[in-house]
This record gives sequence, C-alpha cells and structure tokens, in this order.
Amino acid sequence: QVQLVESGGGLVQAGGSLRLSCAPSGRTFSSYTMGWFRQAPGKEREFVAAITAISWSGSVTNYADSVKGRFTISRDNAKMTVYLQMNSLKPEDTAVYYCAAAHSSLNRLRVGGYDYWGQGTQVTVSS
Repeated sequence: QVQLVESGGGLVQAGGSLRLSCAPSGRTFSSYTMGWFRQAPGKEREFVAAITAISWSGSVTNYADSVKGRFTISRDNAKMTVYLQMNSLKPEDTAVYYCAAAHSSLNRLRVGGYDYWGQGTQVTVSS
C-alpha cells in the first residue's frame, strides 16, 4: 500500500521557519488530495492544511485558522512531494506533524477523510 514519509521537523525558536516534506510512494500521487495534520501531547489530531490535485487553474488549498497566513502547503508532482512551509512559528505550533493522502477531496478537512498516513515528524518551537 501507499506509504508516506515525513521529514524536515526539528527544533526552532519562535518566529523561525521550517519546511516539512512528505514523499508518498505509488504512481498515482498526482491524483491524491494531500493534507497535513498535527497532534500535540494530550490533544486530538487536528487539521492544518490540505491541497487538492493540480488542475489547469491550480490546486485548491485549505488552512486551519490557527495557521492561516503563516503556513503554506504546496505540491510538486514531478518530485512526488508535498510541502508545508511554516513561517512565524509559535510555541503553540509544537506538535507531531503528519502527512496524509486521500483518494477523494470531499472530506479533506477531516481526519477521517484520509486513506493513508505517515508516521509523523516532530516540530518543537521554543519561546
């Protein structure tokens, strides 16, 4: 089955930036809706950002209110990679970040809308 591998996490000071990458296996990456979720200790996994398959007009992106204006999701189908550029990081962004892939874009804001999940990468933001 499809496997997702996240990378790019680490420790950064508040106000800093990180770029997460996710490289799925499989030959149908370009048709997947891709998402990023995060989970802090003791909290439920929450939606961060999503991006649909690229069309003539580009991809549709969605962001959680908490990250809007600071995070940018993008995809490179040639490299079969999805990215999450995180700027102006805050301590409350500290979490394990998960990459996810879905066959359908209809439920891309929900954890239950995704078919495949990575193992996560830790992002820690110090104050």
